[in-house]
Amino acid sequence: MIAHAVHTATPPQRARAALAAHPPHGTSIPPQSVRPAPPAIRVTERLATPVPYADGLLLQESAADRLVAGTDHGTLILLEHEAVYTAGRRSDPSDFPVDGTPVVPVNRGGKVTWHGPGQLVGYPVVRLATGVGVVDCVRVLEGALLETAAAFGVTGIRIDGRAGAWAAPAPGIAPVKFGQVGIHASAGIITHGVALNCSNSLDPFANFVPCGITDAGVSTLSELAGRTITPADAAPHLRSALLRALEGITA
Repeated sequence: MIAHAVHTATPPQRARAALAAHPPHGTSIPPQSVRPAPPAIRVTERLATPVPYADGLLLQESAADRLVAGTDHGTLILLEHEAVYTAGRRSDPSDFPVDGTPVVPVNRGGKVTWHGPGQLVGYPVVRLATGVGVVDCVRVLEGALLETAAAFGVTGIRIDGRAGAWAAPAPGIAPVKFGQVGIHASAGIITHGVALNCSNSLDPFANFVPCGITDAGVSTLSELAGRTITPADAAPHLRSALLRALEGITA
């Protein structure tokens, strides 16, 4: 079953919204009874040429600074990176590339992963709404990955206890991971985000332990769909899915 990342109103919220649209005769509903839509999130796309990882960090830093200053209400960055291995806060040296390739330490959650050409990366730099936690944000980002996969006929699933987007190739075959989620939260502001394997080579994943997981494989949208799906193909779908999903969790 595909889990779609959409904001579902609670019964009281639905009731207030319905009353606002069709109030009983002779009554009025105060405007504040219905939660207004959050301001629009800025979108920055860098898909023409792979972006050095350090430049991606600077793009996120600038977006976070604008958010703190109140210049805008968040930024969604979509790009491809030049090939790089990164290590999250929970990484273990035993997961590092076996050939000694340098690894960039970062402050996101998770372990070691790879970014590079053919993989679509999304950084939603946003402020979470009051009451929304990091786990809530991870589930929403996973949903956007699954929704994007569905647009190409790929049935994605969640795996209990393991973040990201997965697929079950066939009965009796271990699930494979095609989308990663790793975020950092500070003072309610989220950085880092998601990576969607589109048309990238899987060779780099054989050089390390992806996300610290030894009992499952890695795949791409192209492999799962049986046709080439590039980051440029997937970007409009991931952009729309993320923007819709973020509406329900951002301030």
